Amino acid sequence: MLTSRLARRGMVTAPHHLAAQAGLAILREGGNAIEAMIAAASTCAVVYPHMNGIGGDGFWIVHEPGHPPVSIDASGAAGAAATIEAYQERDQLKVPAHGPLAACTVAGTLSGWQSALDLSGRWGGTLPLSRLVAEAITLARGGFAVSHSQERALRRLLGALKDQPGFSAQFLSTDGRVPKAGAVQRNTALADTLETLAREGLDSFYRGSVGRAVAADLKNAGCPVTAEDLARHRSVRRRPLALALDNAVVHGTPPPTQGLTTLMLLGLFQRAGVKSADGVDFIHALVEASKIAYRVRDDKICDPRFMGVHAATYLSGQVLDGLSAQINANRAGPWPPLSTDGDTVWMATVDGEGRTVSFIQSVYQAFGSGVVLKDTGILWHNRGLAFSLKPNAVNPLSPGRKPFHTLNPALAKLRDGRVMAFGTMGGDGQPQTMATVFARHALFGQDLQAAITAPRWALGRSWNGPADDLKVEDRFDGAILDALRNKGHALTMVDPFDEIMGHAGALVLHADGTMEGACDPRSDGTVAAW
Repeated sequence: MLTSRLARRGMVTAPHHLAAQAGLAILREGGNAIEAMIAAASTCAVVYPHMNGIGGDGFWIVHEPGHPPVSIDASGAAGAAATIEAYQERDQLKVPAHGPLAACTVAGTLSGWQSALDLSGRWGGTLPLSRLVAEAITLARGGFAVSHSQERALRRLLGALKDQPGFSAQFLSTDGRVPKAGAVQRNTALADTLETLAREGLDSFYRGSVGRAVAADLKNAGCPVTAEDLARHRSVRRRPLALALDNAVVHGTPPPTQGLTTLMLLGLFQRAGVKSADGVDFIHALVEASKIAYRVRDDKICDPRFMGVHAATYLSGQVLDGLSAQINANRAGPWPPLSTDGDTVWMATVDGEGRTVSFIQSVYQAFGSGVVLKDTGILWHNRGLAFSLKPNAVNPLSPGRKPFHTLNPALAKLRDGRVMAFGTMGGDGQPQTMATVFARHALFGQDLQAAITAPRWALGRSWNGPADDLKVEDRFDGAILDALRNKGHALTMVDPFDEIMGHAGALVLHADGTMEGACDPRSDGTVAAW
């Protein structure tokens, strides 16, 4: 796929092709962009289980023509038993990446689905939840083909995951081997759970029979999240953050996400005065802007109830002007190690009325905590890993507190009337990839698909090896690589189209109603449209 896909009646982009097709089927039946996203999200939760699921968190930006965008925070807080003291008593120096103690926060994504469906009802949406999750149920019960991405992730993490509660029974073959791409996998317990939710409503996950079953599973596994923690959870609608650029207003999700980081990166990059998306100056300016934006992120972003300064402060022209002065056009600045891994799905939908959704859901790292709840078939996330066990840290573990989130879908309204939804998976790499794709297409006019397919880089993004270098796909011209080294960048080459660069996607609604979509060749996805 070297050029963007074009259509007029509806479009879905997703990192798994079956999710995109599930969303498109809803659009064809007269469903709206939110209903299509629920279908895509539920399907993706089944067929891309290492990246996302109903045992994780999610965030939305919803745009309706003529109305300001709305963001939905569907992230969960730490359980009442998740205290620093409790972890220290178990000789933990930090929140572990895997196992029951990693599953220490409520899974919020279903509350976001419900909040979005409430908005859909205002649009006249009428399709029942049972229809929206029908494809997901069929695939969970009847089986789906394991993706190449799932096989790679499981081979990479097998040692850490195979002994976690319920994991091997769900994700390994009967002889304990990693299923190869194309092997058939099922999750009948998850199919049953989705059917119950379709019958009883999504709130059942928090305050109904599903919630009671989930709480019992969590207790049996030794996780510090209880039925009371689930019952206290609510999603939150907020006004998105906004950054005014020369040709667009870009919206991002507010804390506890790193949406601020993506917007700051774009604001700093614009001030660097780069003239094209080709050459070393483009890469250098984005990398150096990333370093500044990430320092603010690491020093400031947490649960918004505990932030002393509103995130929008860092998007003011005066603040960005001052910070941009730190960028040296000729020399790479210093940078401490970054090592946050993240596996996530970003998707977008647009319907015939121009209503657009930018959406992301995740279990955080690949396969999350590794804990699979036996009776419900739910893989629980490990977002609590973002907490610190140091009381004076920016993000200390505390009951009822939300962890920092790498998740941050974005949506831009361009001055020429276009609306652009964009995002990616990739932990620390998300803001870098998102800014790169946006700059290539919206600022410098590259074809949308070409902007995503083009070679990418990631500062500090690491599954293995150093976390303080600049990882670069081995597709760049040698002269650009030499110029980067001459500016002081420490480069590590990675394979062409390496997943470490994320699964980016974008969807653009033009002023005349034409829809343009792209997805990442590094993923298993596609653009589905009619």
